[in-house]
Amino acid sequence: MTEKEFQNLIGKYAKELEEIKESAHALHDHVNQHYGEEHPYGFHLDMVAASVFKYGHLVCQEERDVLPLFFGAYYHDSIEDARLTYNDVNKVAHRWMGDRQSYMAAEIVYALTNDKGRTRAERAGEKYYQGIRETPYAPFVKLADRLANITYSCSKSSEYNEHMRTIYRLELPHFLESLSKVSDDPRLSLPDVMVDTILDLVIEKPGNLRVMKK
Repeated sequence: MTEKEFQNLIGKYAKELEEIKESAHALHDHVNQHYGEEHPYGFHLDMVAASVFKYGHLVCQEERDVLPLFFGAYYHDSIEDARLTYNDVNKVAHRWMGDRQSYMAAEIVYALTNDKGRTRAERAGEKYYQGIRETPYAPFVKLADRLANITYSCSKSSEYNEHMRTIYRLELPHFLESLSKVSDDPRLSLPDVMVDTILDLVIEKPGNLRVMKK
């Protein structure tokens, strides 16, 4: 899909996209979830969706995938953090979509929901990443999620942000490898421009850039 075609579809579904955004914001507000010390959680959701607005044309394959793709971005933490079940997510998606689209949207959200675990590594183990790799558009939304978190961690200096930048830098080779899948399906791809942006943010030496992408 060309960038112009994708932007035209964003305009066509502007009302639905705004409603999905407002609904996701309200959901996380309801459970009193915040992002950082001063932001409502919708701040993070908007950052994730911003990558869909900007880069979605690089992965989106047809018009009927537009709403599920954006829904996945806005609702990606709804099971993990906002107490929804998979069936809840599917039901919410049906407000704006038909059965096929709602299923795709719910599958993206489910794939991005961490497994149960005592540590960060246990919550995002091989089974978790396998689910992402096998779910259309889930690798892209996960990459958008990580880009949003890294961008925020680099936005201002604090002990927590510096700690998270270190974690993201150390995790990056495994993270990118875990998301990547040899496939001819563009819906499972990771746009190079997004990967490069992440690398530019977390890798101190530009010479390391291509090594990290292999």
